[in-house]
Amino acid sequence: MIRKFSALLATVLFAQLSLTAQNGEFLHWVDPFIGTGGHGHTYPGAVAPFGMVQLSPDTRSEGWDGCSGYHRSDSTILGFSHTHLSGTGVPDYADLLVRPLPDPAAEVRPMRFDDEKARPGLYEVRLDGSVAAQLTATSRTGLHRYSFEQAAPGQKVGIRLDLQYRDLLLSHALEQTGEREVTGHRVSRAWAKEQHFYFVVRFSEPIRAMTAPDGATAIAHLWFDLPKNKTIELRVGVSGTSVEQARKNLDAEAPDELNFEQIRSATESLWDRQLGQIVVAGGQEADIVKFYTALYHCFVVPNVWSDADGTYRGMDGSIHRAEGYDHYTVFSLWDTYRTWHPLMTILDPERTEHFVRTFLAQFDQQGRLPVWELAGNETDCMIGYHSVSVIADAYLKGIRGFDAEKALSAMVATASRDARGLKDFRELGFLRGEKERESVSQTLEYAYDDWCIAQMAAAMGKNDVCTEFRRRARGWINLLDPRTGLFRPRMNGGFVDNFDPREVNFHFTEANAWQYGFSAPQEFSLWSRWTRPERLLDSLFSQNSRTTGRDQADITGLIGQYAHGNEPSHHIAYMYNLVGQPWKTRGLVHTILDSLYTDRPDGLSGNEDCGQMSAWFVMSAMGLYPLVPGSPYYALTAPFFSDITLQMPNGRNLRITAPCTDPSCGHVREVRLNGRKLDRMFVTHEEIVAGGTLEFLFGPEPVSFGSVAWPSEPTLCSASFLNDVEPLLVPVPSIEGNKTFRGETEVSILHLFPTAEIRYTTDGSVPTAKSKRYVRPFFLKKNASVKAVALYKGPRGWLSSQVSEAEFRQVVQSRAMRYEKGRYA
Repeated sequence: MIRKFSALLATVLFAQLSLTAQNGEFLHWVDPFIGTGGHGHTYPGAVAPFGMVQLSPDTRSEGWDGCSGYHRSDSTILGFSHTHLSGTGVPDYADLLVRPLPDPAAEVRPMRFDDEKARPGLYEVRLDGSVAAQLTATSRTGLHRYSFEQAAPGQKVGIRLDLQYRDLLLSHALEQTGEREVTGHRVSRAWAKEQHFYFVVRFSEPIRAMTAPDGATAIAHLWFDLPKNKTIELRVGVSGTSVEQARKNLDAEAPDELNFEQIRSATESLWDRQLGQIVVAGGQEADIVKFYTALYHCFVVPNVWSDADGTYRGMDGSIHRAEGYDHYTVFSLWDTYRTWHPLMTILDPERTEHFVRTFLAQFDQQGRLPVWELAGNETDCMIGYHSVSVIADAYLKGIRGFDAEKALSAMVATASRDARGLKDFRELGFLRGEKERESVSQTLEYAYDDWCIAQMAAAMGKNDVCTEFRRRARGWINLLDPRTGLFRPRMNGGFVDNFDPREVNFHFTEANAWQYGFSAPQEFSLWSRWTRPERLLDSLFSQNSRTTGRDQADITGLIGQYAHGNEPSHHIAYMYNLVGQPWKTRGLVHTILDSLYTDRPDGLSGNEDCGQMSAWFVMSAMGLYPLVPGSPYYALTAPFFSDITLQMPNGRNLRITAPCTDPSCGHVREVRLNGRKLDRMFVTHEEIVAGGTLEFLFGPEPVSFGSVAWPSEPTLCSASFLNDVEPLLVPVPSIEGNKTFRGETEVSILHLFPTAEIRYTTDGSVPTAKSKRYVRPFFLKKNASVKAVALYKGPRGWLSSQVSEAEFRQVVQSRAMRYEKGRYA
């Protein structure tokens, strides 16, 4: 294994020397402190690409802005732990907190720090002016170097190991197992209900004493004779399965034969090779820093979860072995399906296969595909089942290194569960606000996910699956309010009253109706029949940026009611391409890249969210965007740099050029692919990975540089497939009126289809084609259960909606009461 690691080191160093000679040093452009201020929730510590270990300083143990354990505004460090989350909105990890003890008599307290530095693979800081700390990491190990500069000869110095830091400790062990070795584990509960962490620590010096402060069993102080160089080094191997596996990981990746500097150099070389996949030129220095820092953040998560020999802890709590792939953890799918995963289909298709194989193993272990997986735990955070988007996107782009039949079966099984409102969604076509929180957002995202299942089924020739899920995918129609053109929550048979699209409430997920108002781009042509997309887009970006309702910390980076700081808005600027106004897409994208990302610690307008915020920057800076993941197309806009080269794993390069990138240079008038003018505003995945040259040319006037904005939906399923000529799903009628009334109330029934026949009853019976036809509003003067159904005649015959039901209750006025000599009469 030592020879294997050394060979890898030599290969990486040789490859990096070649890249550096051609393109310069990419590490120089990365600033890991970007995102550590504001609400970015990133960390600055040492990590290898996609590494299991994220060795970083901890400055705070609680609070929303302490999710990563670090905030740039803090002035003291509590220690250095081995696991951290990148940009999440919920805290966890911070396993095995380590800190130096420069004096046996000194109080253990937070240490002030200065001279802090960070670059990919290396973190350095000075603590209390007396200890210099350096950290580096391999994939499954963390290396510490502490120089006790102020210690006197003959003085004892120490290292504190803390297993009870931050999360609730369920079980633990901590023991000395050798002259220079300590092992242990901690099982903890936080976001992950049961997270297992096992470790082996090896020291550069013999342990002279091991003490437990105040009798604690989860904290140990290790004491050493001060060596001549005044430096103590630690090598920490970690695992999610066992101490023995942690030892194997340590032996495999950080053997004693390799010193700190060699391992640091190897990790930095891995980073330089990883970052060198994209070479940019022709931009301001701050913009290049923003770009490579964003690319760096794209490569720190997900994290490998399998040990060096493939062993890992599954979602069933059992130990498994990944055969022929690496098993991963930390999937923030509600965020990352939108841009991050599509970016990986270009830059790392093999790892994308591993992600899908990870999902399928997780399906075997828990009976469903993951929603938000963390350390072998399903957190069920956020909504939808967006692993199906990742799988379909990979398959439609020709990434086939997984069992597609099994994948489709897992997708269908996950969508067929009854949990999280799915039963109502299948039966009614939408979620009702009185039964499910975030009903609008859930409906829209279930509809999109089901569209992805239909896409993959169609590509595989599974006509019955395709037809069923294309019908289900139309569920968004039920929530489209024809009066506003926005998606509106429904309760008690009708749209909610007093609708304010700026209001943040429990009907939406971290958003409002404006921010979720454009959430059917996968069926834009159908959605635009009942909306005025151009006017809606203009209104969105020109609205007052103030929201109403509850406070929502995630709604940040506002342009009008567009919120770039949270993911539901991320595709919207590109929808101007779909209405034939690509110059508006270009203007907005440039504004976002220029002003909502900076090279400062608070340089992100929202949580990093495991790479999604950064992936948006990387893709948009290249002038490419996956407007609809699950389809092999990318919307085009002017790039942020004049010269960009993608060096792809297949050995081919795509060069993207633009003579001028500033909006003052004019508008895109033409795009050429390998010298051929494109008559469309998109490119295919196949064209990207084939390589060549993509040229953007400019002119003074705003024009649609292609006559085709997006591919029309292909004929799917089979000859019996009901395409856009027929809606597949007839919306449920909306029964409007005061549901609680005095005297009488007027009832009206709305429907999205002007030609639909509405049949209704007021006695609670189920309406049929023979029930009373709705023609105009009617009045109720007593309690009633109104039910309505819509009948729609399409090219293939009559279709019926599901039944809508509304309960109307009359409030009976009580007899007036008068007070007479101390009694009621």
